[in-house]
Amino acid sequence: MFGRLQRFYTSIKVAADAGMLAVAFVLAYFTRFSGVFPITEGIPPPAETFVSLVMVLVIFPVTFQRARLYATNRARSHMGELFELFKATITATLVLVAVTYFIRERYSRLTLAIFVVYAFTLIAFSRMFMRHLLSEVRRRGYNLKSILVIGEAELGLRTIETVESHRELGFRVMGVLSLKEEKVGQWVGGVRVVGHVGEVESYLDAHPVDQVIIAVPLEDQARVKPLMEQLALRTVDVKVVPDLYQYITLYGGLEEFGGLPIISLQGDPMDGWSRVAKRVFDVLFSLVAIAVSAPMMVFTALLVRLTSKGPILYRQERMGMDGRTFAILKFRTMRVDAEVQGATMASAVDARRTPVGTFLRKYSLDELPQFFNVLRGDMSLVGPRPERPVFIEEFKRQIPRYHLRHKVKAGITGWAQINGLRGQTSIQKRIEYDLYYIENWSLLMDLKILLRTALGGFLSKNAY
Repeated sequence: MFGRLQRFYTSIKVAADAGMLAVAFVLAYFTRFSGVFPITEGIPPPAETFVSLVMVLVIFPVTFQRARLYATNRARSHMGELFELFKATITATLVLVAVTYFIRERYSRLTLAIFVVYAFTLIAFSRMFMRHLLSEVRRRGYNLKSILVIGEAELGLRTIETVESHRELGFRVMGVLSLKEEKVGQWVGGVRVVGHVGEVESYLDAHPVDQVIIAVPLEDQARVKPLMEQLALRTVDVKVVPDLYQYITLYGGLEEFGGLPIISLQGDPMDGWSRVAKRVFDVLFSLVAIAVSAPMMVFTALLVRLTSKGPILYRQERMGMDGRTFAILKFRTMRVDAEVQGATMASAVDARRTPVGTFLRKYSLDELPQFFNVLRGDMSLVGPRPERPVFIEEFKRQIPRYHLRHKVKAGITGWAQINGLRGQTSIQKRIEYDLYYIENWSLLMDLKILLRTALGGFLSKNAY
């Protein structure tokens, strides 16, 4: 039954892609030769255009098939599918260019460029529309695949909760097989424990199960091998949830090394291009910010100089990326003898501050010189706020995963700060927000944080 439905759905996708390709081709043709763009070599005859369309309708679907865009993958995300579609579209375009070159077929480069934009856009909308329709059908209880979960402990519970929270993917947990006899008949995450793991074969004989998910705790992994040997004799799909989540800390996941599957427990949150893009953005934005805020910085420097003794700028050791220390720049807001008795965290009522310093801290104007830290490469515009080394060792002992915030450059502002986590707020909560930022980083997210900072993120009631 599922096989027929899947073949039908695949046929619909192929037909829809072909239709969108044809529409994109026609639209590109009329856009190119409608008079909007200059025509230098005349309009290609219909016969020549028809040959190009036939090549498109052959090359693109074949490339999509090779890219597994017609394969069954219920768990693939929207963005994942769009990214694969984009790569396949570029690949198919390159193949089309190569074929037309070898057969000496004449074509308009501008028409091809317009076609690629139309094709990707139309196919993307078509696939998202079909995906939405299918999700609604599955939410209503149709086109569901049945799952048997093996393992009743926390890992099994997490598996059930994950499946149930994504009903649009079309999975339904039928039951749970327990590793412990006494658990039979109980409920896990709203699903009944229907038997013991030793009854897996008899359960599969009696019930139509499409997929078995093994969610066994690390201490019971010895029981997985005989279970896998039993399931290997069946045609049912088998998946294993590794009990390593407590060790996967940042950008972990499944990798491949020379064909050898490896589970990464902790990785680099940014690849080379991401770091380059972020650095270019930091430099350009900082140059503009320094130019715009120069009058304010000059005025602030005069205020500091005229109202209290001591230097205008205050340099303090902070810890940045990979545990490297640097001198952070600030306009001085405290008396020069503020820390003669040792380092102390700032507080809302701090007698060490000067009157002007209180004003500067309230509106975060003391942070403006840090744009020069960004230009020097010590900091980024957005990232976890840097702490003093004297406090960090204590934080590391008290807060799990604290050290992971040093996988990226410290920032002038950050996700935690625009959400009100400044000053003497929960360090634990701040770390959660910092790690969320690192794991979900994008240039768009940086822009969002900078915009919210400019619109009032720095005017937090916790700023002092």
